[in-house]
Order: sequence, then structure tokens, then C-alpha cells
Amino acid sequence: MSFKYSKSEKLKSKKAIERLFSEGKSVTAYPLRLVYLEHTFDDGIQFKTGVSVSKRHFKNAVDRNRIKRLIREAYRLNKGDHFNNNLASYALMILYIGKDEIEFTSMNNSMNELLGAFVKKVS
Repeated sequence: MSFKYSKSEKLKSKKAIERLFSEGKSVTAYPLRLVYLEHTFDDGIQFKTGVSVSKRHFKNAVDRNRIKRLIREAYRLNKGDHFNNNLASYALMILYIGKDEIEFTSMNNSMNELLGAFVKKVS
């Protein structure tokens, strides 16, 4: 698996997101939570991922966007280590549930822990 996070790997379908939150299961590694649901996609992509940060905790869009950027980068760097030998396809949504801003090193560690817990739970 490559270190890319292309447009085709982003979860954008409103129906898929609604189904994900109504039927999905979750894994948590503070300050991140991963909601996942097994889902087949028409374009053959194995994992489609979305990122969300609460407006309630981060009023300024600048702060929310920075955290989303950090989450996407940590996901991009760690997905290859965890998703290489998985056969099923999943819709994923990564939520930031912390109330404070975070540095990249701790975000990267949390993402690694979160994806490891997801792979353990799924297999």
C-alpha cells in the first residue's frame, strides 16, 4: 500500500456516512475515535476514510483545519503498516474527541495505536 491519500480514498458519500454512524462500530485511542463499517465500493477502493473535528470544542476554523490536517497526515503515514493484508473493504471515519490542541508526534502515536486496535478488532 502506498503512502498516498488520494481523492478516491476519501469518504464523501452522504448515504455511506449516515449508514456508518447508524450501524458502525467504534474503536478509541484517546484523543481519536475510529468508527468503521464493512462496505463495498463501486470503484474497488479498499478503505475510504473521512476526518472530523468537533466545532463545539474548536470554535475557530483555523484550529479545526489544523487538527484535521494532522489527522490526515498521521493516517497517510500509518495506513500502509496496518492495512497491507486486509481483504475486506471498510468505510472509516476518524473523529478527534480531545478538547486541547495536539502536536504531530502524539497524534502520530495515537493514530498508530488506533489503527492497531482496529486491525486487532477486525481480524
